[in-house]
Amino acid sequence: MEKNVPINKGNYTMEPPEREALFEEKRAAGWVEEYKNYRTGWCEYPKTQYISEYPLLVDLELSSLCNLKCPMCYTITDEFKRKVHTQLMEYEIFTKVIDEIAGKVPAVRLSLRGEATLHPQFISCISYCKSKGIGEVSFLTNGSKLTKDYFIQIMDAGADWITISVDGLQEQYESIRKPLKFEDTLQKIKEIHEVKQERNVSKPVIKVQGIWPSVRSDPAGYYNTFAPYVDYVAFNPLIDYLDKDEDIVYEENFSCPQLYQRLVVGSDGKVLLCSNDEDGMQILGDVHEHSVYEIWHGEKLNHIRKLHQTGKFKEINVCQKCYLPRATEENERANINGREIVIKNYINRAQEIGE
Repeated sequence: MEKNVPINKGNYTMEPPEREALFEEKRAAGWVEEYKNYRTGWCEYPKTQYISEYPLLVDLELSSLCNLKCPMCYTITDEFKRKVHTQLMEYEIFTKVIDEIAGKVPAVRLSLRGEATLHPQFISCISYCKSKGIGEVSFLTNGSKLTKDYFIQIMDAGADWITISVDGLQEQYESIRKPLKFEDTLQKIKEIHEVKQERNVSKPVIKVQGIWPSVRSDPAGYYNTFAPYVDYVAFNPLIDYLDKDEDIVYEENFSCPQLYQRLVVGSDGKVLLCSNDEDGMQILGDVHEHSVYEIWHGEKLNHIRKLHQTGKFKEINVCQKCYLPRATEENERANINGREIVIKNYINRAQEIGE
């Protein structure tokens, strides 16, 4: 029976096809063939359950600390605070991992649970990745530190892709992303655009994304505010970050793509099951003691792959609560400049901030 392997589920574009294509073209700039192979593998390896020599992407969580307390974020929960010791990644551990994967792993992401730009050696980390030949270096940020001067440092270090989380407009944004101010964040995004235009460069590509409940009241307004200044605008249906859902409906024949795409190294050096294992419930290894290669091909991860192959993923606590195997329904529509956007919400999942 054919497996249901959702690729890039949970992040939905607000873009027309021509802007999507241009975004991909910009991401590929400077390594076109390698990028094509990387993205082909991203889709095909999970479908064929092919275990490559190394993962296609390594997430290196430079910081599990954050400078905000957003109401829908798991980092504010007592559970997270009890289970996760928030910290900055040791630079020596970072370089150890990069030294091993250089020339073998095409992409690195420098963020996960916290705010990566809080790391005092953040710029050095980007430079180190690029000096070792990593094709795409990306990170997610709340934008709080993206001043013009700091962005120029990030750009000069060689960052390829920045995703900025902007949840809504004006008061909506400020009610979520305290203590940030909407106009300050928008101005930073405009200044980034100006710098890129002055330099006549396409990288780093800039993506803005927000959770669906924060943009639902005016999706066209949200899109039109940012599209002139960034390369891509997207949204995410709100997932069960706060672990409140009980009546979960699952997809049939689900198999997780991440087990064949990426490996996630937490700020403490422990390797998490996946990018959705926020509490570190399933630890696959520790890069202080083991290589990325050993963990990627290790008994723990292979056992989890087997459970997914045989339809027993719900035996794993992390997977049971994850949004990837959750069934969706196309129960909302939005109009953006004459284009209809379909919202695929998770069944029995409240799309209310803080719920």
